[in-house]
Amino acid sequence: MISSEAVAYTFGQRVLGNFAWIIPLSVAISTFGAANGTLFAAGRLCFATSREGQFTDILSYIHVRRFTPVPALVFHAIIAVVMVMAGNIESLIDFFSFTAWIFYGGAMLSVIVQRFTRPKALRPYKVPIIAPIFVLFISLYLIIAPIIENPQLEYLYATLFIVGGLLFYVPFVHYGYSVKYMERVTIFLQKIFQVAATEVLEEERHFL
Repeated sequence: MISSEAVAYTFGQRVLGNFAWIIPLSVAISTFGAANGTLFAAGRLCFATSREGQFTDILSYIHVRRFTPVPALVFHAIIAVVMVMAGNIESLIDFFSFTAWIFYGGAMLSVIVQRFTRPKALRPYKVPIIAPIFVLFISLYLIIAPIIENPQLEYLYATLFIVGGLLFYVPFVHYGYSVKYMERVTIFLQKIFQVAATEVLEEERHFL
């Protein structure tokens, strides 16, 4: 098992015999389900971020008939294609996991901080404080452990890539600088994707 590159499949061959094909089929179904969930979630992350004014406006627009965030989904698909073309799948899994847990940890830290700094803030749901603390420690372990076990320069690149987002955040979000001719680009993409701006409901403003 230790030397196997596919532990589940090796287990299936030894235990299930002629039915070992169930294992790769289950993995394929699981992968498809995870990809489907990621597609829905990641596209709507871009949509929500844009609606809060932290991304270009076009990504917050939805289709006029199907009410889906088409520009955000297309943007996410383009990023995914670029990442696949730029590296191999093993590197993508390693560094995506490393980067993802940084943001998971940051989200848990923000929950903990705001629980004490904004105790009376309106919340759609509330979890015991031990839950975000536990996930925060798990996040720290999953961020630090790979660096200690197998230090690579790519981890530094991934961190610098995240920090590099400040190059866009400071001028375009913090200072509100807008790119010339961006309005024309937005109108053009609206016509291409048949999308329009959304209205923010009054109860949603509490969370923006």
